[in-house]
Amino acid sequence: MTGAVKGPASYFPSIEQKYGRPISEWKDLIRSSPLTRHMELVAWLKTEHGLGHGHANALVAHTLAEGGGR
Repeated sequence: MTGAVKGPASYFPSIEQKYGRPISEWKDLIRSSPLTRHMELVAWLKTEHGLGHGHANALVAHTLAEGGGR
C-alpha cells in the first residue's frame, strides 16, 4: 500500500490542471532563470507567470531540493 503524496509534490496535480503546463516545464523555467534565491523565484513565478503563492512556493521548494535546483 502506498501513502498519499506529501510536501510540495502534493500540489503538482492541481498546478498542472490550473496552469496547463507539466511540472517538468515549470522546473525547467525555474532552472533557467537567472534568479537563485527561493523567494525571488517565487515572486517571479507569481508576477511573470500568474501562479498563486502556494503553487509557486511548492515548485521552487521541490526544484531547489533536487540537487541545488540548478
